[in-house]
Amino acid sequence: MTRVKKHEPLIIPGSIDQYLAEKIIKQAAAEKSISNRIITISSAFLGIPYKASTIDEHSRDAEQLVIDFSGVDCFTLLDYVESMRRSSTWPGFIRCLRSTRYKKASVLFKNRNHFFSDWVKNNTGQISDITKKIASDKAAAVTKTLNLKNDGSLYIQNIKPVRRRIMYIPPDAVDQSIQEKLRTGDYAGIYSDKPGLDVSHVGIIIRTSSGLKLRHASSSPEKRCVLDEDLLDYISRRQGLVVYRPV
Repeated sequence: MTRVKKHEPLIIPGSIDQYLAEKIIKQAAAEKSISNRIITISSAFLGIPYKASTIDEHSRDAEQLVIDFSGVDCFTLLDYVESMRRSSTWPGFIRCLRSTRYKKASVLFKNRNHFFSDWVKNNTGQISDITKKIASDKAAAVTKTLNLKNDGSLYIQNIKPVRRRIMYIPPDAVDQSIQEKLRTGDYAGIYSDKPGLDVSHVGIIIRTSSGLKLRHASSSPEKRCVLDEDLLDYISRRQGLVVYRPV
C-alpha cells in the first residue's frame, strides 16, 4: 500500500486528477449561488465509476485522508462535492474535506462521519436538516439507536451506538408543494427502516427541465457509476426521503 506522511492526503487520480480538480474548484467558486456551485462540481463527476469502501481500502493500517478520484461511492461523492463547494483552492479543498468527513477535522476512524445524520451533527453551520421545514406535518419522526442491529451486534465495529431522532418524508407524501421547495444542490438521504441505520443511500437533488433528478453513485450492477435518475421514481420504491441543505 502507498505510504504517505502523517496528515498528508493520499491522492488516487482517475478521470479527475489534482489539476482538473483545481480547475473545477476555481470555476465553481466564481458562481454566486450554492446551487450553481454544486451543479458545476457534481457535473464533473458524472460517469465516474462506482467504487465501494474507498476510504477503508486505503486505511487498513491507519486512518488516512483519502482522495480517490478513480471511483466513488454515494457518501464519498457527497464528501468531495460539499468540500469543493466550500473551497476556492486545492489546499482549501483538503481542509474542507477533513472537516466534512471527520468530526473536528480529526482524521481518525472513530471521528469519521459514518452516518448521514453525522453530517448535520458534526458540521454545524455548514449543513442543515430541512426535512421538517419543507414537509411540515407530512414529515415522520423516529428515534433510532444508530449502528445497533436487532440482535445486538454492530454494523461498524468500534463505533459506539448513539440515539438519534431522524426526520423523513414518506414517498407518498412528496407532493407538488414539497417538490417545489426542493433546490438544486440539496443533499438527499434515502431513509432506511432497518434498525440502526438512518439512510441506505445518498445523492444530490438536481432540478432540470424534465423534472427533479437524483444525482448519485449507483451500485446497481447495470449502472455502477455516477448518473442522474428520476428522483420521484427512485423514492417511490424506497422508504422515504431525508433532505439536508448546504448553508
